Amino acid sequence: MTRKITNPSLWDALIPVMFLVGMLALSVYLYGDNSSYGANQIALILAAGLAAVIGIKNGHGWKVIEAGIVTGISQALGAILILLAVGSLIGTWILSGTVPTMIYYGLQIMHPAIFYFAACLICIMVSVSIGSSWTTAGTIGVALIGISQGLGLSLEMTAGAIISGAYFGDKMSPLSDTTNLAPAVAGTELFAHIQHMVWTTAPSILIALALFLIIGLTQSESETSMALDQTLSLLDAHFVISVWALVPLVLVLGMAAKGLPAFPTIMVGALIGGVFAAILQPDAIERFVAPNEGAGTAIVMINGVWQALFNGFSIDTGNQPVNDLLSRGGMSSMLNTVWLILCALTFGAVLEHTGLLERLVVAALRMVTSTGSLVATVIGTCIGANIVAADQYIAIVLAGRMYKAEFRRRNLDPVNLSRTLEDSATITSPLIPWNTCGAYMAGTLGVATFAYLPFCFFNLVNPVIAIIYGIYNIKIIPLNTETAEIAKARI
Repeated sequence: MTRKITNPSLWDALIPVMFLVGMLALSVYLYGDNSSYGANQIALILAAGLAAVIGIKNGHGWKVIEAGIVTGISQALGAILILLAVGSLIGTWILSGTVPTMIYYGLQIMHPAIFYFAACLICIMVSVSIGSSWTTAGTIGVALIGISQGLGLSLEMTAGAIISGAYFGDKMSPLSDTTNLAPAVAGTELFAHIQHMVWTTAPSILIALALFLIIGLTQSESETSMALDQTLSLLDAHFVISVWALVPLVLVLGMAAKGLPAFPTIMVGALIGGVFAAILQPDAIERFVAPNEGAGTAIVMINGVWQALFNGFSIDTGNQPVNDLLSRGGMSSMLNTVWLILCALTFGAVLEHTGLLERLVVAALRMVTSTGSLVATVIGTCIGANIVAADQYIAIVLAGRMYKAEFRRRNLDPVNLSRTLEDSATITSPLIPWNTCGAYMAGTLGVATFAYLPFCFFNLVNPVIAIIYGIYNIKIIPLNTETAEIAKARI
C-alpha cells in the first residue's frame, strides 16, 4: 500500500535546520578548530536522521530517502576524486622540489609589505586563465602558504587572499563551471552574464585588494622577523632547487588552461611530480624512505614516490616550522575532509528529497516585496543552501529554479538572477566548513575555515554590494520583449 505524501509544514523544515545549527555551535564550543575532525560529522548525520524521521512522518519511504542520499552523494564524487588527487599532488610536488622551489624563489622576491596584495593578484590571474579556484588553491595556493609561513606572516590572512583571488576567477572566467552553470539555470547567455557581473564583482575585488595592501603596509617589522636565511639554507640543503622543478606546475596550468577535466589533470600532475622527484631529488627520497640495505635504486625511488602519493611527504630538518611547512600531502590527508563532505551531502540530500528545502524557499518568497528584497532573498537562499546542502552547484540550481519565474514575473532580465546566483552561491561556498568548497580549501591550504573566513574580503563584500545594488536599483536590467519571449520559452 502506497502511503500518501503530506507537504511539510514550515516547522517540519525548520526543526532539522535549527537542530543542526545548535549542534554545530556546541561542536565549535567544545572542540574549537578541531570540530571538523569528527564532531561536525556526527552533528550532520544526526540532523540528517532527524530530517529523515520527519520525511517518513510525512509519507516518504526510507528506500526513497536512501536513494536520494545516494544520488546526492554521487553528484559530488567528482569533487571528492579531485580532492584526493590534490592530496597526492601536494605530496609529490614537495618531494619533487616543485613546492620548495616556489617557496625558495618566493621568499627572495616577495616583500612582506605587499605579500597579501600580491598573493591575491597572482591567484586572480591564474584563476581567470584556468577557470578553477580549486586548481589555483591546490597549486599556486599551496606555495603561497609556504612563502607566508617562511616570511612569518599570518597563514589565515594569506588563505583569505588566496581564496579571494581564486574565487574572483572562478566567478568571472568563461572557463569556470559555475560561470557556465548560473546563466544556463537562469536562462541567459554566458557573456551577457559575465558582462553584467562586472558591476558587482569589480568594486568587490578592488576593495579586497585595497584592504590586503593596507594591512600589509601597516604591519610591524616584528611580525615578519622570521630568520629567512635559515629557511633558505634548509631548503637548499634538503632539495635541489632548480627551475626544472617548476615543470610540473607549468604542465598542470597548461592542461587546465586548455580546458581538460580537473581530476585527470591534477592526477597526471601528481604523477609527473613523482617522475621529477626521481630525476631531481634522489637524495631527498632516500632520506624520506630510509631504505633497507641492499635495496635497488629503482625500488627506493618507486617506494618514495608511492608513499608521497598515498601518505604525503615528511621531513626532519631540525627546524620545526620548516618541518611543518614541508610535511604535508597524500591522499590519506584528505580522508577527514571526504568524511565531512559525505556527511554534509547526506544531510542536504535528505532535506531536498523530502521537500523540506523547497518548503524553506517557498516561505522565503513570501517576504519578497521589492527588487531589493528579491535579490536579498535569493542571496539568503543561496547561502542557506550552501549551509544545508553543502554544495555550491546544488545552491545555484536550486535557487535558480525557484526564483526564475519570479524574476520574469517582475519584468527583470534573467542576467539579474544569474549574477545574483554567482554573487552568493559561488563565492560563499568556501566560507562554510562542511561545504565541499570550504572543506577543500581548509584541507588544501591547511587553515581552518573559520580561521580564514574573516579575511576572505572579496567573498564577504560581494554579497553586500549585490544587496545594495538591488535596494537602490543600480544596474538592474528590465526584461525587454525579445528577451521575455526567450525566457518564457525556457521556463
